Amino acid sequence: MLKAVEASLQESLKVKAQFINSAPQIVQAAQLMVQCLKNGGKLLICGNGGSAADSQHIAAELMGRFQSERPALAAIALSVDSSFLTAWANDYDYDSVFERQVSGLGKLGDVLLCISTSGNSKNVLKAAKKAKELGLKTIALSGKDGGTLREHCDVSIVAPSDKTARIQECHIAAYHCICEIIDREFS
Repeated sequence: MLKAVEASLQESLKVKAQFINSAPQIVQAAQLMVQCLKNGGKLLICGNGGSAADSQHIAAELMGRFQSERPALAAIALSVDSSFLTAWANDYDYDSVFERQVSGLGKLGDVLLCISTSGNSKNVLKAAKKAKELGLKTIALSGKDGGTLREHCDVSIVAPSDKTARIQECHIAAYHCICEIIDREFS
C-alpha cells in the first residue's frame, strides 16, 4: 500500500509540475472573473459529479470567504438546485439542464465557468454554447486534450493528464489560485 500511495503522489507531483504551464490561462480566467464581479456581474459554474462538487466549492469560497475578509461575491453553482435539475431532466433531458439555467440566470457581463474533466460533457457544452450566444464570457477547466469544450470558451485551462483524479487535483489548484487573486482584488 505504501508503494501505491507514493506512486500516486509522485504522479500527482509530475502532473502539477507540467500544469505550471497553465499559469497564464489561470491569470486570464481570474482577470475575467474580477472584471465581471467588479462590474456587478455574477459567476455561474457548472459541472457533473466531482466537477459539480468543485462548482459548489468555488461558489462557497466566493460567496463566503476564501482567505481574506471581503464582501460576498455573486457566484452560483448550477448543480445545487435539485428540484430544478430533477424536474427538467425528467420532463425534458439531462443534457440541457445547465443550458436552461444559463438561459434564465445568465446576463451580459456574467461569466460561465465550465468544469469537465474530459471536456466533452454534453450538458456542460450546451451551457457554454448558450452562454456565448447570450454574450457571456466563458472559461473551461478540463483535462486530457481539452475536449470540444476548449473550442467554445474564451479561456481554456487544461490539466495535462488522462486520469480523472490528477485532472481534478489540477482543477483544485487552479481555482484556489483564482480565488487568491480575487481575494486580493476585493480585500
